[in-house]
Amino acid sequence: MLKKMNWTFSNVRMRWQGGWLLMVFMYSCNGYNWSDLELPDLHVPYFFKNNPGLADTCRQDGACPYKAALTEDLCWGYESDCALEKRLSRPECPDPSRGWAHTKEDQLDQFWKGADFGYVLERRKETNVYCAPQTEDDSLLECAKYARYCRAKNIYLDFRRTEFSANDQFTEDFLRSGEIGGHCTLNSAGLKAQSEHKYALQSWYAEVEHFTSLPFRPINNEHCDVIIDKPVMFMKLDAGVNMFHHYCDFVNFYTSQHVNNSFTRDMYMINWDTSRRQYHDLFKETFQAFTQHPMKYIKDFDNQRVCIKDAVFPLLPRMRWGMFYNMPLIPGCYGSSLFQAFSAHLVHRLHIAQDGPLQGKIRITLLDRDTKFRGIMNQNELFSALKSVGEYEVNVVKYKYREMPFLDQVKVSHNSDIFIGMHGAGLTHMLYQPDWGAVIELYHTDDPNCYLDLARLRGVKYFTWEKMDKLTQEDEGHHPTLGAHKKFTNYAFEVTEFMRLVAKAADHVRSHPAFTDARQGKYGSRQTDEL
Repeated sequence: MLKKMNWTFSNVRMRWQGGWLLMVFMYSCNGYNWSDLELPDLHVPYFFKNNPGLADTCRQDGACPYKAALTEDLCWGYESDCALEKRLSRPECPDPSRGWAHTKEDQLDQFWKGADFGYVLERRKETNVYCAPQTEDDSLLECAKYARYCRAKNIYLDFRRTEFSANDQFTEDFLRSGEIGGHCTLNSAGLKAQSEHKYALQSWYAEVEHFTSLPFRPINNEHCDVIIDKPVMFMKLDAGVNMFHHYCDFVNFYTSQHVNNSFTRDMYMINWDTSRRQYHDLFKETFQAFTQHPMKYIKDFDNQRVCIKDAVFPLLPRMRWGMFYNMPLIPGCYGSSLFQAFSAHLVHRLHIAQDGPLQGKIRITLLDRDTKFRGIMNQNELFSALKSVGEYEVNVVKYKYREMPFLDQVKVSHNSDIFIGMHGAGLTHMLYQPDWGAVIELYHTDDPNCYLDLARLRGVKYFTWEKMDKLTQEDEGHHPTLGAHKKFTNYAFEVTEFMRLVAKAADHVRSHPAFTDARQGKYGSRQTDEL
């Protein structure tokens, strides 16, 4: 059923019942293929809570390996009947909100709604239908407020008159009236009212602005050069050369999967890039956690009419009040179960093994930026001091993609009890640290909240340099246009103060319940450690 295609889709027809949910209920004559679930065992009870039909299938299938999950009544927190004690974990707010909240309950609620699974609930609650189907075979368009997230069924995209530019990745008015739409009843005024956040990486409004009510049903060979029956997730991507920015993409993909209640990897991820350039991605292996198919581009469909059964336009990396870039994170709280789940989900799907904890050792990774600026001038001296402590197993790494493949980097980070580095995107690797981890941003170069907030989200303990009189700055810094700048120079750190900071991080690791439980489970008895 595919015409004018140079790459192949398998034809799997589905009934529409609120998104991609039925993708997980596709059966062969021998039952459900449980290996397709691809979720951490810890997450399966939560998945069954939101997919009771599949839970029933597991009960009836003698080959289902998740019987134990059926006995656990657990929920993510966005379900209508989810009690607090049933959630994956609960954030903590031990410190003051600095005026953001009047009560501790309000502080916790703000963190939950802005940085945890409460964010999923908020997006679901604000979602409205803007093109309504009248029959099961009709089309659908529904979007969260400001079109920050949209979902569509049976949509039509006409690329026969579009013009792909040399460099403009996010051309507005790329598809005009009649070139995007479906057979449904359009609320044009309601859709138009969502325009306030119209901006490339903040909203999908520019892409759905001209959504049109069509006189024909799109999933019809007469009107389609290409029919895509598998689910599609469109993407507008942030910088693929910067881990901090690119992981804003991946966190929002994962959050969008919760909004949509689907975690299948049998979907196509299509880059909505209106330029003819290729996307340069240093972290492309991460896509393996979301799809089993290569990335595609809308330019692959140039001069063609494309009809798609199910499509999601996910949450974007630079939304206002977004996740996690542009996030005004309330002070005093830490430990988002959403970010904890994201980390576990990626570790599972990327097959990253945890080799620790080690017996009598704490694993420390020191990141060598190996760049012109923000280098550690006395790095060898700090390394020697760390090596002098018998309890510390120390590893100095250079995360250069030409020298160390990305998944090898992730393996190191996941097996780092303490991760140390200067301010920079490499600290985003804290997302892969174990739950008991600690991160030391040696010096934040007057940008104090960026990686502190990321550590608070992930739930790892954050430390940074405390005594400025024990820090040496090479010079005033030389920004190419702004002049003196603390991010554009190098630093040396007084050894005794450095070791004091590391000792505090080690104390945190040693005393963390997840660390002590993991050690006891691995070695059979609770250990005590002495420096």
